Amino acid sequence: MQRVRICYAKRGRLRFTSHRDIQRAFERALRRAEVPMAYSAGFSPHPKISWAGAAPTGTASEAEYVELGLAAQVDPNKLRDSLDEALPPDLDILTVAESAGGSLADYLEGSVWRIELPGIEPADARAAAEAFLAAEQVEVQRLTKNGMRSFDAREAVVELSALDGAAPVCAILRVVVRHTTPAVRPDDVLTGLGSVAGLVPPVPPRVTRLSQGPLARLRADGDAEDSPGKR
Repeated sequence: MQRVRICYAKRGRLRFTSHRDIQRAFERALRRAEVPMAYSAGFSPHPKISWAGAAPTGTASEAEYVELGLAAQVDPNKLRDSLDEALPPDLDILTVAESAGGSLADYLEGSVWRIELPGIEPADARAAAEAFLAAEQVEVQRLTKNGMRSFDAREAVVELSALDGAAPVCAILRVVVRHTTPAVRPDDVLTGLGSVAGLVPPVPPRVTRLSQGPLARLRADGDAEDSPGKR
């Protein structure tokens, strides 16, 4: 069995699509592209597809990952082209490569997020980021499928910086977040900034995941927000 690792982007209106709908779109595209999927054994075989670290609904992403088990050897470049053509607009295949082995979830140790904050002065965002990083603990609450949960958002944030945006009044946060359980999401970081520094965006932020992978690489890639992949 050949294993291939796919990196894809979720853009435009598809950022509001649930992960389950993304999965369905991929399953339809795999059939249209006639990808030779490997199947599990047992009474109800299912295609060998492994998902990890899906971006929350409402956020865009330039670095979503899925791994496929194939029943026959395929050329990764040809698979990329055929699958990209079969997927709907704004769901774009960026790279396809043979898996180097190991767990996909173990490889995706963290994420780099870009959070655009229209209406927020960059100086205010920088001060809030400094207050967040200076705190020993930033407790936030979020409603999950298991009920309301409280957790420390500060522990998962590896880096947090504020940049000037292109709009007349706009700040951009670059956040490197360690993947934890429960996952700390961009909205949790914003909730934490509100609690420690009173930073509350006047309009909904625009959130994009720029990359995922080993933390050492993400921390070294300080220019990640300027090279998110194809637009």
